[in-house]
Amino acid sequence: MSIAEVVVIGSGVSGLAAARLLQSRGVKTLVLESSDTLGGRIRSDNYEGFTLDRGFQVLLTAYPEAQQQLDYERLDLKPFSPGALVWDGNDFHKVVDPMRDVVGGVRTAFEPVGTLADKARIGLLRHDVTRGDLADIMSRPETWTFSALRSRGFSGDIIRKFFRPFLAGVFLETDLETSSRFFEFVFRMFAQGDAALPARGMQAIPEQLAASLEADTIRFRAPVESIERGKVRLAGGETISTETVLVATEGPEAARLLGWPALAPAKSATTIYYSSPEPPVSEPMLMLNGSGSGLVNNVCVPNQVASGYAPPGQSLVSVSLIGLPESGGSIEDAVKQELQVWFGPLAKHFVHLRTYRIPYALPDQSSGSLDPVEKPVHVSPGVFVCGDHRDTASINGALSSARRAAHAILTTPPEQQG
Repeated sequence: MSIAEVVVIGSGVSGLAAARLLQSRGVKTLVLESSDTLGGRIRSDNYEGFTLDRGFQVLLTAYPEAQQQLDYERLDLKPFSPGALVWDGNDFHKVVDPMRDVVGGVRTAFEPVGTLADKARIGLLRHDVTRGDLADIMSRPETWTFSALRSRGFSGDIIRKFFRPFLAGVFLETDLETSSRFFEFVFRMFAQGDAALPARGMQAIPEQLAASLEADTIRFRAPVESIERGKVRLAGGETISTETVLVATEGPEAARLLGWPALAPAKSATTIYYSSPEPPVSEPMLMLNGSGSGLVNNVCVPNQVASGYAPPGQSLVSVSLIGLPESGGSIEDAVKQELQVWFGPLAKHFVHLRTYRIPYALPDQSSGSLDPVEKPVHVSPGVFVCGDHRDTASINGALSSARRAAHAILTTPPEQQG
């Protein structure tokens, strides 16, 4: 039987951040990871010279927890251009933030994506979500995002062409049933900072968190069968004695270990990667499907943002689909045919690299799920929990819950941990 003061289950961003905070205070910490790689849902694969993130992800640089806990300079962040290219079924139309691109903003006013009044309302929305602090946003009356947009007077045209595909890429659902609090939080983050990629891929984030941990802190291929106060039992039968257990896994696994009822269904996503002999667009900008039809939700060319994502002379095309859709034949071929309408003959030369089907991509964030936003992290005697299912479904939420859990462990005397 091995011994540790705190056993952290899971080496995703939340578990690693909590372990780092605990070790910085001199707490002997062991991290158990069921797989052979750290990072949880934030992982990247190197494949034929390409960097493939496991699902389309970005870091929003305005995240307050990320600003506090990550070293942006070492991550060598590369930003997307603010705004998006909207595909309406016939052509692309550029929509940009006029506060960050004045010339582009003037042109956006005349693009056929919503009305002039819609563009003015976006300015009012931007002003509304950036005033005050985050606590103010998270205490506002909560409804679902679609209802919030309509109540602000946005037309069906701009919701269909811009908001639905843009937010679906964040929420991983197309009905915009996600909490309006989360919507306002996300819109604030986009308004106040960049959407960026680390130069070496998104896995650079958990790797940075793990780099400062003591040697042999993380134990791989160590799936946990069960937990109880003072004890963690591994799937192979080994028992680890510990004063405190911190469950830092995805929501469903946390529910299993903690004996909770099944959580609300998670959001799933599919990302398909293709190589291309040249980039289909010239700008480091997200492309949105505003046509209202088709499998594709959004497309980007990661090496247009961070050049290391593709080998010299090649481009990487990342295609995001909501959920785990099926087609009559190959989903990759169906998507490639759809992209030929977007990009013309070039798309015929796209070569499929890999497909990532991610059943658990985000925890539920539907209206009512963020009341409260910060859910308890001390759940039973000697047992704590963290993860984005305890906060907003974001890197910020994962880091925030890690900080709260580590603080609770450090400040709660053992005799009061019940």
